Amino acid sequence: MSAPATAGPWDALRPAVPVLAAGIVAWALLFRPEIARAVTTWNASTAYGHCWFVLPIVLYLVWDRRTAAAGAAPRPILWPALLAIPGTFAWLAAERVGIMEGRQLVAVGFVQLLFLAVLGWRLAWAFSAPLLYLFFLVPFGAFLTNDLQRFTAAFTDVGLHISGIPYVMDQLFIEIPEGTFYIAEACAGLRFLIAAIAFGVLYACLIYRSPWRRAAFILASCVIPIIANGFRALGIVVLGHVLGSAQAIEADHVIYGWVFFSSIILLLILAGLPFREDRGEPPKPKPETAPPPTALALWGAGALLVAVVVIGPVVAAAVDRGGAGVPVVTLPTFVPGPGCTTSGEQTATWSRQGNGMRSGVQHFICAGFPLTTTIDVFPVRANPAQPIAVRRSAGSEDLTEDVAASPFTAAQVPWQLVETQQPDHVAASALWIGGDPALGGLAGRLRQARNSLFGGDFAPVMVMVSLDGDGSTIGLRQRQQVGAAIRAFLDAQDGLNERIVALARAAAP
Repeated sequence: MSAPATAGPWDALRPAVPVLAAGIVAWALLFRPEIARAVTTWNASTAYGHCWFVLPIVLYLVWDRRTAAAGAAPRPILWPALLAIPGTFAWLAAERVGIMEGRQLVAVGFVQLLFLAVLGWRLAWAFSAPLLYLFFLVPFGAFLTNDLQRFTAAFTDVGLHISGIPYVMDQLFIEIPEGTFYIAEACAGLRFLIAAIAFGVLYACLIYRSPWRRAAFILASCVIPIIANGFRALGIVVLGHVLGSAQAIEADHVIYGWVFFSSIILLLILAGLPFREDRGEPPKPKPETAPPPTALALWGAGALLVAVVVIGPVVAAAVDRGGAGVPVVTLPTFVPGPGCTTSGEQTATWSRQGNGMRSGVQHFICAGFPLTTTIDVFPVRANPAQPIAVRRSAGSEDLTEDVAASPFTAAQVPWQLVETQQPDHVAASALWIGGDPALGGLAGRLRQARNSLFGGDFAPVMVMVSLDGDGSTIGLRQRQQVGAAIRAFLDAQDGLNERIVALARAAAP
């Protein structure tokens, strides 16, 4: 006689697998831009390189939670589709305002609702850890960079004052007798903070069962890296003082930083081990007696949720199709100004660009530096993310983490000067929305979001003056000289605001 076959821990889930797979495929097709931008950021930024490990970690967490799901059958429910309604409006608002991180966060939230709708409360709760860990796929947190820079600068200021080392501090610049240090965006500690939080959440899910211990360890993973980065920056300055050269320590400060932060992570692990709760058998779930769900119930729950989720992308696509392009209008020209000469061919008409925009270019030599002026005109109903993306791309901001931005005013227009390293680039840009110059903050995004829905009397216009370099390395002094040349060039453009406003009005059909 043979023993009866026992059901495996995944047997009850098999009817839901095709439904979940179809839902994920539909989700990926709907949110292709969000996925593509996330993957691009993972490749380009060291702060989010760990995101490549999120999916393997999620799969491991699913396998680790198999005991909690053993014997439980899916219990599809329909009401998560109601939760998707405000999510759809939130996604549409983020899409119109041009906040990619908001779109990505809402998109991952839809995945949570899909699993909840198809699997039901019990299984969704059993797999809540891997499902919530999916949010680490979103390259989120860059908005903290400026605050982290200021905290690191303040921490270093206090530390140097206590140590007695002579220094002069000017915002993010620290000058000691042995040289000058700059707390750049890459030195703000964002990359380590995000990686430490992702590790802290994983460690807490695997080692602890109590929600209080998990919350305490995750909180420590958020706070300790910020303080540790202050000590790292202070230590680099002190070490430069001890060695007698800021340049000597600057060459290897990244390696020193990772060794230091690896030690911090090791200390976090050792500090959390005495309170571990991963030993012993986890509590076994209660057996279910209800009959398994029908295929119609499973597919109906998944289809209803997808039907609600698709509303946002469909509405956004319809709005974008309703916007007209940019007509051919006269291109305003720049004057060389003192110390500048024209260089190369000057565009007399607009050159056609993608997404309905048009642009024109002029070239100059100012103070010995080749400068390129670009005027980009966007459709009146353009998504606010479009000019922001063009500005970041033209200023090389998407290619590096070493970005320094500073506002200034020239020709009665507010400009933003951006300096990047690796690649080395200097550019100043200004953005006109609704006929008024704006730096592209939230107020400008909201105004253009309104125009994208209802139209307006002025087309968005972006003006950029950038170093036409060959990709070679330029030092801090040269970047400062290029910035001064750009400011002097813009100061010579009398009446620039009036000409750009007239252009924006003429470009509005």
